[in-house]
Amino acid sequence: MKIKVNKEKLVMSITIGIACFALMLVMFMQFKMVKQTDITAIETMRESELKLELSSWNEKYKQLYARYEEVVTKMEEYKNESVTDQKTAQLLEAELEQLNELLGKTDVVGQGIVIQLIDNQGKKISEDATVYAISKENLLRVINELFAAGAEAISINGNRVISTSAVYTIGTDILKINNGNKISSPYVINAIGNPDYLKSSVSGKGGIVDELEELGHETSVDIRDEIEIEKYSDDISTKYIK
Repeated sequence: MKIKVNKEKLVMSITIGIACFALMLVMFMQFKMVKQTDITAIETMRESELKLELSSWNEKYKQLYARYEEVVTKMEEYKNESVTDQKTAQLLEAELEQLNELLGKTDVVGQGIVIQLIDNQGKKISEDATVYAISKENLLRVINELFAAGAEAISINGNRVISTSAVYTIGTDILKINNGNKISSPYVINAIGNPDYLKSSVSGKGGIVDELEELGHETSVDIRDEIEIEKYSDDISTKYIK
C-alpha cells in the first residue's frame, strides 16, 4: 500500500539529511585540523595556552556532540511519525474496506445458499385454479427472511441487494430492482451467511420458498461452500440526510 508524504514532511526529511551531512563534514574538518596541527608549535606553547586551547576544543566537541544528538533525536521523531502515519493509513484503509463491505461496494465470497424460483404463471393446478406470478412482495419477503436470519450479502439475478435497494413492478408483470435493472424468472437468489440458518428461514413449514412451491412454482434451495456476490455497481447518494 502506498502512503502519500506531504510537503512539510518531505522538507523536514531533506533538512535533516542536510544537517547530518553538514555535521559529519564539520567533524571531519575538525579531526583533520587536529591531525595537521604542528606538533612543534604545541610543544612551544606555554601550559596556560595549552589549557586554554584544550578548553576551547573541549567546548567545540560538546557543541558538536550536542548538535549530533539533536539531529539524531529529530531523525527518530521523524521515523516514529512515519511509522505512526503508516499505521494510521493502514487503520483507515481497513475501516474504509469494512465500510465498503457493509455498503455492498465490494465483491464478496463466502458460504451460504442459492435459491432458485421458477415462475409458473398461468399454469393450471386444477380446473378452478391457476398459478399466480411470483410477485415483488414474494421476493421482498425472501430478502427480509434472509437478512433476519443473518445474511451478510444477498443478490438477485446478479444484482446486489443493499439497504436502499427496491424491488418494484413496471406494468403488469415486469419486475425491476435497484436503478431500473429488469429481472425475470428464473429468479436466482444468492445469500452469504450461516447456511443452516439461511435455509431454515425460507424452507420448511411457514417458509416462503415452500409456500411458493405449494402455489405451483418450481423452487430449490442449495447449500454452497463458496458463493460469489458482486458489488453494488450503482452510485449511492443521499439527498435529505444531513
